[in-house]
Amino acid sequence: MPKKRVDKKKVESHNKGQGTKGMIAVLWGFVAWLTGIIVSLAVGSGLITHTLYIPWIPEIVTETAGWIVVILTILGAMLAVLDRVR
Repeated sequence: MPKKRVDKKKVESHNKGQGTKGMIAVLWGFVAWLTGIIVSLAVGSGLITHTLYIPWIPEIVTETAGWIVVILTILGAMLAVLDRVR
């Protein structure tokens, strides 16, 4: 199957119009991602220290859930950074 020819001038003119909007979208996405990380770590640590609790659920279960949240949040953040660097 033959490759499609791409007009470089059209691509450049298309990208010029989205410079500021693209930068704001990237910044907004980063802020939302960072907020999610901070909230996840706060909830996980609250479950671990028993500051947050769920009635009628044993403390060991909520503490374990807190550790799972913290570990998976850190792992997910590291993998996201590695994926972005690649």
